[in-house]
Amino acid sequence: MKKLIGIMMTATLLSACADTPKTTDNFDYTVEQFADLEILRYRVPGFENLSLQQKKLVYYLTEAALQGRDILFDQNGKWNLAIRRTLEAIYTEYEGDRDNAEFKALEKYLKQVWFANGIHHHYSTDKFTPEFSQAYFESAVRSLPAAALPLKEEGNVDELLGDICPVIFNPDTLCKRVNQEAGTDLIATSACNYYDGVTQAEAEAFYDAMKVPGDTMPISYGLNSRLVKRDGRLIEQVYRLGGRYSEAIEKIIYWLDKAAEVAENDHQREVISTLSDYYRSGDLKTFDQYAVEWVTDHSQVDFVNGFTEVYGDPIGLKGSWESIVNFKDIEASHRTEIISANAQWFENNSPIDTAFKKEEVKGVSAKVITAAILAGDCYPSTPIGINLPNADWIRHIHGSKSVTIENITSAYDKAAQGNGFGEEFIWSDKERKLINEYGFLVDNLHTDLHECLGHGSGKLLPGTSPDALRSYSSALEETRADLFALYYLADDKMVELGLLPNKEAYKAEYYRYMMNGLMTQLMRIVPGKDIEESHMRNRQLIARWILEKGADDKVLEIKTRDGKRYVVVNDYDKMRTLIGELLAEVQRIKSTGDYEAGKALVENYGVKVDRDLHAEVLERYGKLNIKPYKGFVNPVYTAVTDANGEITDVTVAYDEGYAEQMLRYSTDYSHLPTYND
Repeated sequence: MKKLIGIMMTATLLSACADTPKTTDNFDYTVEQFADLEILRYRVPGFENLSLQQKKLVYYLTEAALQGRDILFDQNGKWNLAIRRTLEAIYTEYEGDRDNAEFKALEKYLKQVWFANGIHHHYSTDKFTPEFSQAYFESAVRSLPAAALPLKEEGNVDELLGDICPVIFNPDTLCKRVNQEAGTDLIATSACNYYDGVTQAEAEAFYDAMKVPGDTMPISYGLNSRLVKRDGRLIEQVYRLGGRYSEAIEKIIYWLDKAAEVAENDHQREVISTLSDYYRSGDLKTFDQYAVEWVTDHSQVDFVNGFTEVYGDPIGLKGSWESIVNFKDIEASHRTEIISANAQWFENNSPIDTAFKKEEVKGVSAKVITAAILAGDCYPSTPIGINLPNADWIRHIHGSKSVTIENITSAYDKAAQGNGFGEEFIWSDKERKLINEYGFLVDNLHTDLHECLGHGSGKLLPGTSPDALRSYSSALEETRADLFALYYLADDKMVELGLLPNKEAYKAEYYRYMMNGLMTQLMRIVPGKDIEESHMRNRQLIARWILEKGADDKVLEIKTRDGKRYVVVNDYDKMRTLIGELLAEVQRIKSTGDYEAGKALVENYGVKVDRDLHAEVLERYGKLNIKPYKGFVNPVYTAVTDANGEITDVTVAYDEGYAEQMLRYSTDYSHLPTYND
């Protein structure tokens, strides 16, 4: 799956204009704010209209989703479970002064750890800096009963503190979860827990040796395992029943099997059963079988559950655990059905070299969905669009499935209304009017095109490895999909198909995208840091490249007015031409596996930050009191049963708080041992 991250900037811009009315929706979308985060709720409209069988299916799949929570914590860092459980013990058991500054700082830190599924920021991947002292922390831990703490040996608090205090308080220990700095050993300098005692060169050689020359249907080597060195030998610890994460996987399998019993049809039942088989065996060939079956399942209720995204691995091989349960928004899906029905036209008319185009686009399906639950690497921060499967050969032969998660984009939009962002950063009323009138529509359409066609477009030339671009693969793939979407948003075909009302609407997305890529996304970067996250690199790469290549014609500029800098688009038509040129080059890089050219694009345009502009953005942004990141609490589903224990209904509630939900999850869905070497 390739994710378009649900960035807060999108929601901010959609509701940025002064004349945007505050929503009349009485639903309370905002839960709380802390650090650089705002916690929201999302609604699940249409759930009440599902059949009882479909409600049961959603309920069982939801339980399967929540069972894997601890897996991601462990994947994100070796000490995350020990630290989280110790912090939770203090939070729930501490009998000292809970109103002093140190306890409040510890509470804030715990909330950050919950949000990030570990001690590193979910976006920058930098380690959090605690605002409480080590002395206070140690004192609080020692005040607790031993039974409340995650101790290796009964009563040995010193060992616990000796293990986790350096990780929490020493800024030089495990300081970066995912390091992407060129010229370093990316594995040795990353704190993620996909490797132990292994260098980057060893890992790459290990998996390169597995590949079969000429294999046109390769498995996703290393996707569901941890690679460790023991007694001088490299060993894969496979995620499966009886293997690593078995305690959680056993629970996932149980609920998947329950879901299979109430599947909507035989095909969907086979999809779920095959996924259960994969969890039992850990066999990646079974995973591919599941992916092929899943991509051709078009039931109303759908789900993702497994080791999927590779953004958390610095060399892009190992999948983080995630899940999302959803059902189709039938009315809103009309636009994505139009897009997928015309997939071959889009492929044929792409500005890329003919040699890189698919002769026949197969199995492209797209829909707008309503998310019912978010879990793992989709929670609390979540994507707004999904495209699966990842394997290029499955896409080529069997197609792909794409979704836009509209109840999530709607929640972002409504929570951000009237925040003053547009007045501060948008150049003029002309752009504000465009965004106010068309912003929500074109942003969702951009996601549709990005996920449905962008990721599924083009092909690898024979002999090109899907891993050829290595650590730059994710950034370049997101660049490719975004460029595809941007290029076609401005095409007359959008109006002809009834997807856009006129030939001006696309400009709202062009302006928003360039302003974000050049300026406003910088509010997420710590002063002095460069850009490392793949989606942020992608956006800056596109905007900076166009700024440079269009300089002579002043296609795109950064202008100063009243001492403030703004992004100005002077020629939308020429911008589209440049977007097409860059798309052609990025597709060539992917199709041929041109690592050096891909590296040059990312490093030259996507990484370095203009320090003066960055400082200005942070100063202006700080005055608005807007949190740069948003995430969600989930709704709560309750099975209603009769006297015989049979489920007669499933209800949904939206009243659970953030800490309340996190603590409940840590009680009900915490199956892994604290220490798992």
